[in-house]
Amino acid sequence: MNMQKRPQWPPPPEPQHPEGCLVVAVRIPVRIFVFLVVLPVRLLWDAFTAAARFLWRYVLAPVGRAIGRILHALLVVPLIWLYRYLLTPLGHALRRLCAQVLPPAGHALVWFYARVLTPIGHAVVRLLTLVAKAVIWAFGILGTALHRTAHVLLVLPALALWRWILAPAGRVLGIVLRETGEAVGHAWRAAGYVARTVGRVLGTLFRWIFLEPARWVYRTVLTPVGHVVRDLVLHPVAQAARAIGRAVRQARADLRRALFGGPRPPVPVDRREPRGRDTRTLGG
Repeated sequence: MNMQKRPQWPPPPEPQHPEGCLVVAVRIPVRIFVFLVVLPVRLLWDAFTAAARFLWRYVLAPVGRAIGRILHALLVVPLIWLYRYLLTPLGHALRRLCAQVLPPAGHALVWFYARVLTPIGHAVVRLLTLVAKAVIWAFGILGTALHRTAHVLLVLPALALWRWILAPAGRVLGIVLRETGEAVGHAWRAAGYVARTVGRVLGTLFRWIFLEPARWVYRTVLTPVGHVVRDLVLHPVAQAARAIGRAVRQARADLRRALFGGPRPPVPVDRREPRGRDTRTLGG
């Protein structure tokens, strides 16, 4: 009995989450826009592919075969002929010549290398080794002398200058700069406190000297005077002005009526409609 479960094919579809109307409303215009953008590109791509296939199949392939035949007739055939009828016989002749001439010359060259060049080379190597050792020894002595001279003339004075002058001066300058910075910071903070205190005092004095008297004058004097002026002067003047305006408009209307007459009554328009009792017209 097969205890293992075979996989189901096709696999069961995955549960899909319900999509909202906003997602669908956004998806459809986006797909339409993308389709309109991609469609010309796809048409151009298909046209280019068809043209490329036509060009390769019916133009470039025959031209390539013709060029291949021409190159074969102009290059390959002459090279084959040259290799077969010229280079091959020449190679056989050179091989026979090398077999008959080069071995004795090679033996002579080996003897010359073993008997003459090797001893000379060993002698030259020994001579160069001695010269190199001498040069290295001379440069070692010169380097040691220069190192000691530079140590005495440059390093020791520089160390003394740093230890006894520059380092103490740097420490003193650092202390001075640190104390100066701390003093400036303290002075800046103290000046800020003083400025804020002076500002508060000046603000208080300005309020007591100007704002409070002005506020008292406004509340005690100007406001009642303004109310009196508004009630006794401005309101009667405004009412008198309105009355004068109405009188002027009425006088102008009377003058116009006296000169040009009253407005004409409206003239009835004949709508050419039946006047029957039960007839339905535009006016009723």
